[in-house]
Amino acid sequence: MQMELHTGIELAVALTRQTTLPALLKTATTQLENAFGLTRCWALELDLSGRTLHCSDLAETGEFDCGDFSHPFAHLLQTGKARELTRAASYRLDHPGFQNLIEASDRPKSLWLEPLKGDDGRTLGILILCRDECDWSGITAQPLYRGLLQLLTHQWIVQLQSRDQVWQRRLLKRSLDNLHDAETLRKRGEKLAQTLVGASESMTSLRAQVVRAASSQLSVLVQGETGCGKDVVATGIHELSDRADGPMVVVNCAAIPDSLLESELFGHTKGAFSGADQAKEGLLAQANGGTLFLDEIGDMPMALQSKLLRVLESRQFRPLGAQKEQHSDFRLVAATHQPLRQSIEDGMFRRDLFYRLSQFPLQITPLRERPDDLESLSRHFIRLYTEREGAGPLGISSHALKLLATYDFPGNARELRNIIELACLQTPTGDDIQPEVLRHTDLFIDPCASQTPGAELPGTETAAGQGTEGIRDLKAAAQAFEAAVIRDRLRQYGGNRAQAAESLGLPKRTLAHKCLKYQVTDL
Repeated sequence: MQMELHTGIELAVALTRQTTLPALLKTATTQLENAFGLTRCWALELDLSGRTLHCSDLAETGEFDCGDFSHPFAHLLQTGKARELTRAASYRLDHPGFQNLIEASDRPKSLWLEPLKGDDGRTLGILILCRDECDWSGITAQPLYRGLLQLLTHQWIVQLQSRDQVWQRRLLKRSLDNLHDAETLRKRGEKLAQTLVGASESMTSLRAQVVRAASSQLSVLVQGETGCGKDVVATGIHELSDRADGPMVVVNCAAIPDSLLESELFGHTKGAFSGADQAKEGLLAQANGGTLFLDEIGDMPMALQSKLLRVLESRQFRPLGAQKEQHSDFRLVAATHQPLRQSIEDGMFRRDLFYRLSQFPLQITPLRERPDDLESLSRHFIRLYTEREGAGPLGISSHALKLLATYDFPGNARELRNIIELACLQTPTGDDIQPEVLRHTDLFIDPCASQTPGAELPGTETAAGQGTEGIRDLKAAAQAFEAAVIRDRLRQYGGNRAQAAESLGLPKRTLAHKCLKYQVTDL
Protein backbone atom coordinates (compact mmCIF):
# COMPACT_ATOMS: atom_id res chain seq x y z
CA MET A 1 0.00 0.00 0.00
CA GLN A 2 2.89 2.38 0.82
CA MET A 3 4.55 1.56 -2.52
CA GLU A 4 1.26 2.23 -4.35
CA LEU A 5 0.81 5.51 -2.46
CA HIS A 6 4.39 6.57 -3.16
CA THR A 7 4.00 5.69 -6.83
CA GLY A 8 0.66 7.50 -7.03
CA ILE A 9 2.13 10.69 -5.56
CA GLU A 10 5.00 10.64 -8.04
CA LEU A 11 2.63 10.12 -10.95
CA ALA A 12 0.30 12.85 -9.72
CA VAL A 13 3.15 15.34 -9.35
CA ALA A 14 4.39 14.47 -12.85
CA LEU A 15 0.94 15.06 -14.35
CA THR A 16 0.32 18.38 -12.58
CA ARG A 17 3.66 19.77 -13.79
CA GLN A 18 2.74 19.54 -17.48
CA THR A 19 1.89 22.86 -19.11
CA THR A 20 0.49 21.68 -22.44
CA LEU A 21 -2.05 19.06 -23.39
CA PRO A 22 0.31 17.05 -25.67
CA ALA A 23 2.88 16.95 -22.84
CA LEU A 24 0.20 15.89 -20.35
CA LEU A 25 -1.00 13.00 -22.54
CA LYS A 26 2.55 11.89 -23.32
CA THR A 27 3.46 11.87 -19.62
CA ALA A 28 0.27 10.03 -18.64
CA THR A 29 0.71 7.24 -21.21
CA THR A 30 4.37 6.77 -20.34
CA GLN A 31 3.64 6.62 -16.60
CA LEU A 32 0.79 4.14 -17.12
CA GLU A 33 3.05 1.90 -19.19
CA ASN A 34 5.70 1.90 -16.48
CA ALA A 35 3.33 1.55 -13.53
CA PHE A 36 1.27 -1.37 -14.89
CA GLY A 37 3.69 -3.15 -17.20
CA LEU A 38 1.90 -2.31 -20.44
CA THR A 39 3.47 -2.92 -23.83
CA ARG A 40 2.02 0.40 -25.07
CA CYS A 41 -0.47 3.02 -24.01
CA TRP A 42 -2.18 5.57 -26.26
CA ALA A 43 -4.29 8.66 -25.53
CA LEU A 44 -6.58 9.83 -28.36
CA GLU A 45 -8.03 13.36 -28.15
CA LEU A 46 -11.56 13.99 -29.41
CA ASP A 47 -11.85 17.22 -31.42
CA LEU A 48 -14.57 19.81 -30.94
CA SER A 49 -16.74 18.31 -33.68
CA GLY A 50 -16.96 15.04 -31.72
CA ARG A 51 -16.27 13.06 -34.90
CA THR A 52 -12.49 12.79 -35.09
CA LEU A 53 -9.89 11.37 -32.70
CA HIS A 54 -6.27 12.56 -32.80
CA CYS A 55 -3.10 10.96 -31.52
CA SER A 56 0.04 13.12 -31.66
CA ASP A 57 2.28 10.05 -31.19
CA LEU A 58 1.08 8.59 -34.49
CA ALA A 59 2.29 11.20 -36.94
CA GLU A 60 1.15 9.65 -40.22
CA THR A 61 -2.00 7.78 -39.15
CA GLY A 62 -2.86 9.57 -35.93
CA GLU A 63 -6.34 10.67 -37.02
CA PHE A 64 -9.43 8.47 -36.77
CA ASP A 65 -12.80 9.33 -38.30
CA CYS A 66 -15.51 8.18 -35.94
CA GLY A 67 -18.33 8.78 -38.38
CA ASP A 68 -18.00 5.17 -39.50
CA PHE A 69 -19.91 3.24 -36.81
CA SER A 70 -18.21 -0.04 -37.74
CA HIS A 71 -15.06 1.43 -36.22
CA PRO A 72 -14.46 0.26 -32.61
CA PHE A 73 -13.73 3.81 -31.48
CA ALA A 74 -17.07 5.05 -32.83
CA HIS A 75 -18.88 2.27 -30.95
CA LEU A 76 -16.99 3.15 -27.79
CA LEU A 77 -17.89 6.84 -28.02
CA GLN A 78 -21.52 5.97 -28.71
CA THR A 79 -21.94 3.65 -25.74
CA GLY A 80 -19.59 5.49 -23.39
CA LYS A 81 -18.49 2.15 -21.88
CA ALA A 82 -15.04 0.59 -21.71
CA ARG A 83 -14.43 -2.69 -23.51
CA GLU A 84 -11.76 -5.25 -24.26
CA LEU A 85 -10.65 -6.02 -27.81
CA THR A 86 -8.70 -9.24 -28.48
CA ARG A 87 -6.07 -9.70 -31.18
CA ALA A 88 -8.35 -12.09 -33.04
CA ALA A 89 -11.16 -9.52 -33.08
CA SER A 90 -8.82 -6.72 -34.14
CA TYR A 91 -7.68 -8.72 -37.20
CA ARG A 92 -11.24 -8.65 -38.49
CA LEU A 93 -11.42 -4.84 -38.40
CA ASP A 94 -10.56 -3.61 -41.88
CA HIS A 95 -9.48 -0.07 -40.97
CA PRO A 96 -5.95 0.88 -42.16
CA GLY A 97 -5.45 3.49 -39.45
CA PHE A 98 -6.51 1.08 -36.72
CA GLN A 99 -4.27 -1.66 -38.10
CA ASN A 100 -1.34 0.78 -38.10
CA LEU A 101 -2.02 1.46 -34.44
CA ILE A 102 -1.99 -2.30 -33.76
CA GLU A 103 1.33 -2.60 -35.62
CA ALA A 104 2.80 0.31 -33.62
CA SER A 105 1.72 -1.52 -30.44
CA ASP A 106 3.68 -4.69 -31.44
CA ARG A 107 0.39 -6.55 -32.04
CA PRO A 108 -0.58 -7.27 -28.40
CA LYS A 109 -2.93 -10.11 -27.56
CA SER A 110 -5.40 -7.76 -25.91
CA LEU A 111 -6.40 -4.07 -25.86
CA TRP A 112 -8.40 -2.19 -23.27
CA LEU A 113 -10.37 0.75 -24.71
CA GLU A 114 -11.72 3.23 -22.18
CA PRO A 115 -13.52 6.53 -22.91
CA LEU A 116 -12.40 9.44 -20.75
CA LYS A 117 -14.95 12.02 -19.59
CA GLY A 118 -14.71 15.23 -17.63
CA ASP A 119 -16.71 16.11 -14.54
CA ASP A 120 -19.27 17.83 -16.75
CA GLY A 121 -19.85 14.61 -18.74
CA ARG A 122 -17.99 15.87 -21.78
CA THR A 123 -16.11 13.10 -23.61
CA LEU A 124 -12.44 14.10 -23.85
CA GLY A 125 -11.03 11.13 -25.73
CA ILE A 126 -10.09 7.47 -25.47
CA LEU A 127 -7.36 5.71 -23.51
CA ILE A 128 -5.92 2.53 -25.11
CA LEU A 129 -3.99 0.03 -22.97
CA CYS A 130 -2.04 -2.78 -24.69
CA ARG A 131 -0.55 -5.97 -23.22
CA ASP A 132 -0.35 -9.72 -23.84
CA GLU A 133 -2.37 -10.75 -20.75
CA CYS A 134 -6.15 -10.74 -21.17
CA ASP A 135 -7.16 -10.16 -17.52
CA TRP A 136 -7.72 -6.38 -17.28
CA SER A 137 -9.58 -6.35 -13.96
CA GLY A 138 -6.29 -6.61 -12.12
CA ILE A 139 -5.38 -3.16 -13.47
CA THR A 140 -8.62 -1.31 -13.99
CA ALA A 141 -9.95 -2.16 -10.51
CA GLN A 142 -6.89 -0.79 -8.73
CA PRO A 143 -7.40 2.50 -6.82
CA LEU A 144 -4.13 3.74 -8.31
CA TYR A 145 -5.47 3.30 -11.85
CA ARG A 146 -8.82 4.91 -11.08
CA GLY A 147 -7.14 7.77 -9.24
CA LEU A 148 -4.73 8.42 -12.08
CA LEU A 149 -7.59 8.51 -14.63
CA GLN A 150 -9.48 10.96 -12.42
CA LEU A 151 -6.43 13.23 -12.13
CA LEU A 152 -5.72 12.88 -15.86
CA THR A 153 -9.23 13.98 -16.84
CA HIS A 154 -9.07 16.87 -14.36
CA GLN A 155 -5.76 18.11 -15.77
CA TRP A 156 -7.05 17.52 -19.29
CA ILE A 157 -9.98 19.89 -18.61
CA VAL A 158 -7.57 22.44 -17.09
CA GLN A 159 -5.41 22.35 -20.23
CA LEU A 160 -8.44 22.72 -22.52
CA GLN A 161 -9.68 25.69 -20.49
CA SER A 162 -6.25 27.28 -20.61
CA ARG A 163 -6.05 26.71 -24.34
CA ASP A 164 -9.54 28.15 -24.79
CA GLN A 165 -8.54 31.22 -22.80
CA VAL A 166 -5.47 31.70 -24.96
CA TRP A 167 -7.58 31.46 -28.10
CA GLN A 168 -10.18 33.80 -26.64
CA ARG A 169 -7.47 36.34 -25.85
CA ARG A 170 -6.09 36.00 -29.36
CA LEU A 171 -9.54 36.38 -30.88
CA LEU A 172 -10.23 39.39 -28.69
CA LYS A 173 -6.93 40.99 -29.66
CA ARG A 174 -7.61 40.25 -33.33
CA SER A 175 -11.08 41.76 -33.04
CA LEU A 176 -9.72 44.86 -31.33
CA ASP A 177 -6.98 45.15 -33.95
CA ASN A 178 -9.56 44.85 -36.71
CA LEU A 179 -11.72 47.50 -35.06
CA HIS A 180 -8.69 49.76 -34.71
CA ASP A 181 -7.73 49.18 -38.35
CA ALA A 182 -11.29 49.84 -39.48
CA GLU A 183 -11.43 53.05 -37.44
CA THR A 184 -8.07 54.14 -38.85
CA LEU A 185 -9.27 53.45 -42.38
CA ARG A 186 -12.46 55.38 -41.69
CA LYS A 187 -10.65 58.43 -40.33
CA ARG A 188 -8.12 58.47 -43.16
CA GLY A 189 -10.91 58.00 -45.68
CA GLU A 190 -12.75 60.99 -44.21
CA LYS A 191 -9.59 63.08 -44.43
CA LEU A 192 -9.03 62.01 -48.03
CA ALA A 193 -12.66 62.83 -48.92
CA GLN A 194 -11.85 66.52 -48.37
CA THR A 195 -9.66 66.51 -51.50
CA LEU A 196 -10.66 63.36 -53.40
CA VAL A 197 -14.30 64.40 -53.54
CA GLY A 198 -17.28 62.23 -54.45
CA ALA A 199 -19.88 60.09 -52.74
CA SER A 200 -20.34 57.58 -55.56
CA GLU A 201 -19.57 53.93 -54.99
CA SER A 202 -16.54 54.05 -57.28
CA MET A 203 -15.03 57.03 -55.43
CA THR A 204 -15.70 55.50 -52.02
CA SER A 205 -13.93 52.35 -53.18
CA LEU A 206 -11.06 54.38 -54.65
CA ARG A 207 -10.50 56.24 -51.38
CA ALA A 208 -10.36 52.93 -49.48
CA GLN A 209 -7.76 51.64 -51.95
CA VAL A 210 -5.72 54.84 -51.67
CA VAL A 211 -5.65 54.47 -47.87
CA ARG A 212 -4.46 50.87 -48.20
CA ALA A 213 -1.87 51.83 -50.80
CA ALA A 214 -0.57 54.59 -48.52
CA SER A 215 0.06 52.09 -45.72
CA SER A 216 2.40 50.03 -47.92
CA GLN A 217 5.70 50.66 -49.69
CA LEU A 218 4.51 49.16 -52.98
CA SER A 219 4.87 51.11 -56.21
CA VAL A 220 1.51 52.53 -57.26
CA LEU A 221 0.33 53.02 -60.84
CA VAL A 222 -2.62 55.40 -61.15
CA GLN A 223 -4.48 55.12 -64.45
CA GLY A 224 -7.32 57.27 -65.67
CA GLU A 225 -8.34 59.77 -68.28
CA THR A 226 -6.88 63.26 -68.44
CA GLY A 227 -8.25 65.55 -65.76
CA CYS A 228 -9.72 62.84 -63.55
CA GLY A 229 -7.52 63.67 -60.54
CA LYS A 230 -4.50 61.38 -60.76
CA ASP A 231 -2.37 64.06 -59.10
CA VAL A 232 -4.88 64.30 -56.23
CA VAL A 233 -4.64 60.53 -55.72
CA ALA A 234 -0.84 60.69 -55.72
CA THR A 235 -0.87 63.52 -53.17
CA GLY A 236 -3.30 61.57 -50.99
CA ILE A 237 -1.03 58.51 -51.02
CA HIS A 238 1.91 60.64 -49.95
CA GLU A 239 0.10 62.57 -47.22
CA LEU A 240 -1.44 59.44 -45.68
CA SER A 241 1.81 57.45 -45.74
CA ASP A 242 4.59 57.31 -43.17
CA ARG A 243 6.60 59.45 -45.61
CA ALA A 244 4.27 62.44 -45.23
CA ASP A 245 7.02 64.45 -43.47
CA GLY A 246 9.35 63.83 -46.40
CA PRO A 247 9.35 65.58 -49.79
CA MET A 248 6.94 64.86 -52.62
CA VAL A 249 8.78 65.39 -55.88
CA VAL A 250 6.61 65.69 -58.99
CA VAL A 251 7.96 64.99 -62.47
CA ASN A 252 5.78 65.57 -65.55
CA CYS A 253 7.38 63.25 -68.09
CA ALA A 254 5.38 64.82 -70.95
CA ALA A 255 6.36 68.41 -70.22
CA ILE A 256 10.14 67.92 -70.04
CA PRO A 257 11.99 67.44 -73.37
CA ASP A 258 13.62 64.04 -73.88
CA SER A 259 17.09 65.58 -73.88
CA LEU A 260 16.58 67.10 -70.43
CA LEU A 261 14.50 64.43 -68.70
CA GLU A 262 17.43 62.16 -67.81
CA SER A 263 19.42 65.09 -66.40
CA GLU A 264 16.41 66.24 -64.40
CA LEU A 265 15.90 62.79 -62.89
CA PHE A 266 19.48 61.73 -62.23
CA GLY A 267 21.19 65.10 -61.87
CA HIS A 268 24.63 65.85 -63.27
CA THR A 269 28.11 66.93 -62.31
CA LYS A 270 29.80 70.13 -63.43
CA GLY A 271 31.01 69.75 -67.01
CA ALA A 272 29.02 66.57 -67.63
CA PHE A 273 27.79 68.03 -70.92
CA SER A 274 27.81 71.29 -72.80
CA GLY A 275 26.16 73.96 -70.69
CA ALA A 276 26.57 72.11 -67.38
CA ASP A 277 28.32 75.02 -65.67
CA GLN A 278 27.64 73.64 -62.21
CA ALA A 279 26.57 70.42 -60.55
CA LYS A 280 22.84 69.84 -60.14
CA GLU A 281 21.05 67.49 -57.77
CA GLY A 282 18.55 65.27 -59.58
CA LEU A 283 14.92 64.73 -58.66
CA LEU A 284 15.68 61.15 -57.58
CA ALA A 285 18.04 62.46 -54.93
CA GLN A 286 15.57 65.15 -53.89
CA ALA A 287 12.90 62.48 -53.32
CA ASN A 288 15.03 60.67 -50.71
CA GLY A 289 12.84 59.86 -47.70
CA GLY A 290 9.68 60.87 -49.53
CA THR A 291 7.61 60.16 -52.63
CA LEU A 292 8.56 60.44 -56.28
CA PHE A 293 5.53 61.10 -58.49
CA LEU A 294 6.13 60.40 -62.18
CA ASP A 295 3.16 61.93 -63.98
CA GLU A 296 2.46 60.89 -67.58
CA ILE A 297 4.88 57.97 -67.30
CA GLY A 298 3.60 56.74 -70.65
CA ASP A 299 5.50 59.56 -72.37
CA MET A 300 8.87 58.53 -70.95
CA PRO A 301 11.40 57.64 -73.71
CA MET A 302 12.24 53.94 -74.08
CA ALA A 303 15.94 54.51 -73.39
CA LEU A 304 15.15 56.10 -70.06
CA GLN A 305 12.61 53.42 -69.15
CA SER A 306 15.34 50.78 -68.86
CA LYS A 307 17.40 53.03 -66.57
CA LEU A 308 14.37 53.75 -64.42
CA LEU A 309 13.68 50.01 -64.07
CA ARG A 310 17.15 49.48 -62.66
CA VAL A 311 16.71 52.36 -60.22
CA LEU A 312 13.41 50.93 -58.98
CA GLU A 313 14.97 47.55 -58.26
CA SER A 314 18.13 48.82 -56.55
CA ARG A 315 17.31 52.42 -55.54
CA GLN A 316 20.81 53.16 -56.88
CA PHE A 317 21.51 55.72 -59.62
CA ARG A 318 24.45 57.59 -61.09
CA PRO A 319 24.24 61.31 -61.96
CA LEU A 320 25.44 62.21 -65.45
CA GLY A 321 29.23 62.51 -65.43
CA ALA A 322 29.58 61.01 -61.94
CA GLN A 323 31.90 58.12 -61.07
CA LYS A 324 30.00 56.78 -58.06
CA GLU A 325 26.43 55.71 -57.62
CA GLN A 326 24.09 57.32 -55.13
CA HIS A 327 21.25 55.84 -53.10
CA SER A 328 17.77 57.28 -52.72
CA ASP A 329 15.07 55.85 -50.48
CA PHE A 330 11.88 56.97 -52.21
CA ARG A 331 8.41 55.57 -52.72
CA LEU A 332 7.24 55.64 -56.34
CA VAL A 333 3.82 56.69 -57.58
CA ALA A 334 3.32 56.84 -61.35
CA ALA A 335 0.34 58.01 -63.36
CA THR A 336 -0.78 57.96 -66.99
CA HIS A 337 -3.85 58.55 -69.13
CA GLN A 338 -2.47 56.30 -71.86
CA PRO A 339 -3.42 52.62 -72.23
CA LEU A 340 -0.04 51.18 -71.27
CA ARG A 341 -0.94 47.63 -72.28
CA GLN A 342 -1.54 48.86 -75.82
CA SER A 343 1.70 50.85 -75.66
CA ILE A 344 3.48 47.61 -74.70
CA GLU A 345 2.02 45.84 -77.74
CA ASP A 346 3.07 48.79 -79.92
CA GLY A 347 6.63 48.57 -78.59
CA MET A 348 6.43 51.98 -76.90
CA PHE A 349 6.56 50.85 -73.27
CA ARG A 350 8.57 48.17 -71.50
CA ARG A 351 6.54 45.25 -70.21
CA ASP A 352 8.87 44.60 -67.26
CA LEU A 353 8.66 48.25 -66.20
CA PHE A 354 4.87 48.13 -66.37
CA TYR A 355 4.74 45.18 -63.99
CA ARG A 356 7.26 46.86 -61.67
CA LEU A 357 5.20 50.05 -61.59
CA SER A 358 1.84 48.37 -61.07
CA GLN A 359 2.48 46.56 -57.80
CA PHE A 360 -0.60 48.39 -56.52
CA PRO A 361 -2.73 49.45 -59.51
CA LEU A 362 -5.42 52.11 -59.10
CA GLN A 363 -8.02 52.98 -61.72
CA ILE A 364 -9.99 56.25 -61.58
CA THR A 365 -13.50 56.13 -63.02
CA PRO A 366 -14.29 58.91 -65.55
CA LEU A 367 -16.62 61.65 -64.36
CA ARG A 368 -19.23 60.78 -67.00
CA GLU A 369 -19.68 57.38 -65.33
CA ARG A 370 -20.33 58.85 -61.88
CA PRO A 371 -22.87 61.66 -62.34
CA ASP A 372 -23.76 61.45 -58.65
CA ASP A 373 -20.47 63.22 -57.92
CA LEU A 374 -21.28 66.33 -59.98
CA GLU A 375 -22.93 68.23 -57.15
CA SER A 376 -20.31 67.47 -54.49
CA LEU A 377 -17.48 68.32 -56.91
CA SER A 378 -19.17 71.54 -58.02
CA ARG A 379 -19.65 72.70 -54.43
CA HIS A 380 -16.06 71.70 -53.65
CA PHE A 381 -14.73 73.85 -56.50
CA ILE A 382 -16.98 76.76 -55.47
CA ARG A 383 -15.56 76.55 -51.94
CA LEU A 384 -11.98 76.51 -53.26
CA TYR A 385 -12.71 79.52 -55.46
CA THR A 386 -14.27 81.46 -52.59
CA GLU A 387 -11.36 80.68 -50.27
CA ARG A 388 -8.86 81.78 -52.88
CA GLU A 389 -10.65 84.95 -54.02
CA GLY A 390 -12.12 85.92 -50.68
CA ALA A 391 -15.66 85.99 -52.07
CA GLY A 392 -17.82 84.01 -54.44
CA PRO A 393 -21.15 82.28 -55.04
CA LEU A 394 -23.05 80.66 -52.21
CA GLY A 395 -23.65 77.46 -54.17
CA ILE A 396 -25.12 76.14 -57.40
CA SER A 397 -28.77 75.87 -58.40
CA SER A 398 -30.51 72.61 -59.22
CA HIS A 399 -31.18 73.87 -62.78
CA ALA A 400 -27.47 74.46 -63.30
CA LEU A 401 -26.69 70.97 -62.01
CA LYS A 402 -29.22 69.52 -64.46
CA LEU A 403 -27.46 71.33 -67.29
CA LEU A 404 -24.09 69.98 -66.16
CA ALA A 405 -25.57 66.47 -66.13
CA THR A 406 -26.25 66.72 -69.89
CA TYR A 407 -22.51 66.96 -70.65
CA ASP A 408 -20.10 64.02 -70.72
CA PHE A 409 -17.02 65.94 -69.49
CA PRO A 410 -14.21 64.56 -71.68
CA GLY A 411 -11.84 66.63 -69.52
CA ASN A 412 -13.30 65.13 -66.33
CA ALA A 413 -12.96 66.92 -62.97
CA ARG A 414 -10.40 69.42 -64.25
CA GLU A 415 -12.78 70.52 -66.97
CA LEU A 416 -15.62 70.79 -64.45
CA ARG A 417 -13.42 72.98 -62.25
CA ASN A 418 -12.70 75.32 -65.16
CA ILE A 419 -16.43 75.58 -65.90
CA ILE A 420 -17.32 76.24 -62.26
CA GLU A 421 -14.58 78.84 -61.75
CA LEU A 422 -15.66 80.73 -64.87
CA ALA A 423 -19.26 80.59 -63.62
CA CYS A 424 -18.10 81.82 -60.19
CA LEU A 425 -16.51 84.84 -61.84
CA GLN A 426 -19.82 85.73 -63.49
CA THR A 427 -22.08 85.08 -60.48
CA PRO A 428 -22.77 87.83 -57.93
CA THR A 429 -21.32 87.20 -54.49
CA GLY A 430 -23.72 85.28 -52.28
CA ASP A 431 -25.90 84.04 -55.17
CA ASP A 432 -26.14 80.53 -56.59
CA ILE A 433 -24.66 79.69 -59.97
CA GLN A 434 -27.41 79.66 -62.59
CA PRO A 435 -27.59 77.80 -65.92
CA GLU A 436 -27.13 80.93 -68.05
CA VAL A 437 -23.60 81.59 -66.80
CA LEU A 438 -22.60 78.07 -67.78
CA ARG A 439 -23.52 78.87 -71.40
CA HIS A 440 -20.68 81.34 -71.79
CA THR A 441 -18.32 78.53 -72.80
CA ASP A 442 -18.32 76.31 -75.85
CA LEU A 443 -18.25 73.17 -73.71
CA PHE A 444 -21.89 72.32 -74.24
CA ILE A 445 -21.87 73.02 -77.97
CA ASP A 446 -21.21 70.48 -80.67
CA PRO A 447 -18.70 72.20 -83.01
CA CYS A 448 -20.47 70.61 -86.00
CA ALA A 449 -23.90 71.88 -84.94
CA SER A 450 -25.35 75.37 -85.27
CA GLN A 451 -24.23 77.56 -82.41
CA THR A 452 -26.33 79.95 -80.40
CA PRO A 453 -25.18 83.54 -79.85
CA GLY A 454 -22.70 83.85 -77.01
CA ALA A 455 -21.97 80.10 -76.96
CA GLU A 456 -19.00 80.02 -79.33
CA LEU A 457 -15.44 80.13 -78.11
CA PRO A 458 -14.36 83.77 -77.94
CA GLY A 459 -12.08 84.62 -80.87
CA THR A 460 -12.90 81.56 -83.03
CA GLU A 461 -14.75 83.50 -85.73
CA THR A 462 -12.57 86.59 -85.52
CA ALA A 463 -9.41 84.60 -85.99
CA ALA A 464 -10.98 83.09 -89.09
CA GLY A 465 -11.39 86.54 -90.59
CA GLN A 466 -15.00 87.30 -89.66
CA GLY A 467 -15.98 90.21 -87.44
CA THR A 468 -12.41 91.36 -86.94
CA GLU A 469 -13.61 94.73 -85.79
CA GLY A 470 -14.50 93.16 -82.45
CA ILE A 471 -10.91 92.22 -81.67
CA ARG A 472 -9.44 94.13 -78.76
CA ASP A 473 -6.62 91.71 -77.91
CA LEU A 474 -4.92 90.12 -80.90
CA LYS A 475 -2.74 87.80 -78.79
CA ALA A 476 -5.72 86.48 -76.83
CA ALA A 477 -7.72 85.97 -80.04
CA ALA A 478 -4.84 84.07 -81.66
CA GLN A 479 -4.39 81.86 -78.60
CA ALA A 480 -8.12 81.19 -78.45
CA PHE A 481 -8.13 80.12 -82.09
CA GLU A 482 -5.04 77.94 -81.57
CA ALA A 483 -6.68 76.28 -78.56
CA ALA A 484 -9.86 75.67 -80.57
CA VAL A 485 -7.90 74.05 -83.40
CA ILE A 486 -6.00 71.78 -81.01
CA ARG A 487 -9.19 70.83 -79.18
CA ASP A 488 -10.94 70.03 -82.45
CA ARG A 489 -8.01 67.92 -83.67
CA LEU A 490 -7.87 65.97 -80.42
CA ARG A 491 -11.57 65.23 -80.80
CA GLN A 492 -10.91 64.06 -84.35
CA TYR A 493 -8.26 61.57 -83.20
CA GLY A 494 -10.03 60.44 -80.03
CA GLY A 495 -7.57 62.15 -77.68
CA ASN A 496 -4.46 60.60 -79.29
CA ARG A 497 -1.85 63.33 -78.91
CA ALA A 498 0.70 61.65 -81.14
CA GLN A 499 -1.68 61.55 -84.11
CA ALA A 500 -3.01 65.03 -83.43
CA ALA A 501 0.52 66.46 -83.23
CA GLU A 502 1.52 64.75 -86.48
CA SER A 503 -1.56 66.09 -88.30
CA LEU A 504 -0.67 69.63 -87.16
CA GLY A 505 3.02 69.31 -88.03
CA LEU A 506 4.07 69.68 -84.39
CA PRO A 507 6.38 67.64 -82.16
CA LYS A 508 4.39 65.73 -79.59
CA ARG A 509 6.01 67.58 -76.69
CA THR A 510 5.21 70.95 -78.27
CA LEU A 511 1.57 69.90 -78.46
CA ALA A 512 1.69 68.73 -74.84
CA HIS A 513 3.12 72.09 -73.81
CA LYS A 514 0.36 73.96 -75.64
CA CYS A 515 -2.29 71.73 -74.05
CA LEU A 516 -0.94 72.64 -70.63
CA LYS A 517 -0.66 76.30 -71.54
CA TYR A 518 -4.20 76.60 -72.90
CA GLN A 519 -5.69 74.02 -70.49
CA VAL A 520 -6.86 71.90 -73.41
CA THR A 521 -7.88 68.39 -72.31
CA ASP A 522 -7.52 65.16 -74.29
CA LEU A 523 -11.02 64.55 -75.59
